[in-house]
Amino acid sequence: MSVGEEGMKDWWSKNRKKGILLTGIALAAVLALVVFLRTEMVREQVFHLIFISKTMDPENGFWTSLIDGAELGAKEFGAEIQVAGETSEENIEGQIAKIRESIGKQPDAILVAPCDYAETSEVLQEVVDHGIRLILLDSVIDRDIAESTVSTDNYLAGQELGKYTRTLLKEEPVIGIVAHVKGTSTAMERENGIRDGLGTFEKEIREVVFCGSSYEKAYHLTVELLEKYPDMNVLIGTNEYSAVGAARAVRDLGLAGKVTMVGFDNSVEQIQLLEEGIFQAIIIQKPFNMGYLGVEQAIRSLTGKKVEKNVDSGCKLITKENLYEEENQRLLYPFSGQQ
Repeated sequence: MSVGEEGMKDWWSKNRKKGILLTGIALAAVLALVVFLRTEMVREQVFHLIFISKTMDPENGFWTSLIDGAELGAKEFGAEIQVAGETSEENIEGQIAKIRESIGKQPDAILVAPCDYAETSEVLQEVVDHGIRLILLDSVIDRDIAESTVSTDNYLAGQELGKYTRTLLKEEPVIGIVAHVKGTSTAMERENGIRDGLGTFEKEIREVVFCGSSYEKAYHLTVELLEKYPDMNVLIGTNEYSAVGAARAVRDLGLAGKVTMVGFDNSVEQIQLLEEGIFQAIIIQKPFNMGYLGVEQAIRSLTGKKVEKNVDSGCKLITKENLYEEENQRLLYPFSGQQ
């Protein structure tokens, strides 16, 4: 062995541990750089979302608030969101066409508030079959194909409203239900909950009518109910359209205070009707939360994070007695600066 080779061997023997340490540090640095670059790529990726609402009615406080929540969620999570929908919750065919149109745009995720429990299932299956993430908001369908469903627990909300209504009942109650859209999961679940909440008084329900989520139709159906059953003294509305339309009829007929009224949702008009004593109670959902949480679940799915299969966005029973409590005012007026 030459003098040079012996010198190299001696150097390597003395610096072996240092060399191994430096090699390890270099490998760790490369690994950290790879992880960082991948994280930045995910962070910088802009996901494209489409939300298809049941309605785009600008007068409906529930849907405008839900859309606001979804748009804020998209902004905070760095996503782009397009909102689409028909003018009526009864336009199932129109919603199906909107969903098919959205599939053609190949977004990363489609969020849908389905107008019907069964009729929208086939087209929503197409969403999944095209590899697009599907998130359901507000309502469910007859297939378990969505990544996540974000909604009010409609049965429990209905049950709570039914139980409270039971405390308001006098002798010989005669009850009518003004529901929204026949065939939607929300209408079915709320009615079932209301019936169970009423307990033995459930048998006093004379009729359930469906207004197709139209203020005018709810108004006229309520007038017809009160003419058909002159002794009817309890009315329950299952969404904003049905509750407000029924309350307007009760007010215009001069029956405020004579007919006990409760309902779902919390438009400005509903709050005013509660203050005036036409409503005795409203059970409010949290549509802003619903929209925001729906987008959050979509982004979690797209970034490989854990997704919650069912998210309850919450609800609260509001009466004239608790209307002005600070917590309830924040729920009723989410953009008032009180949050």
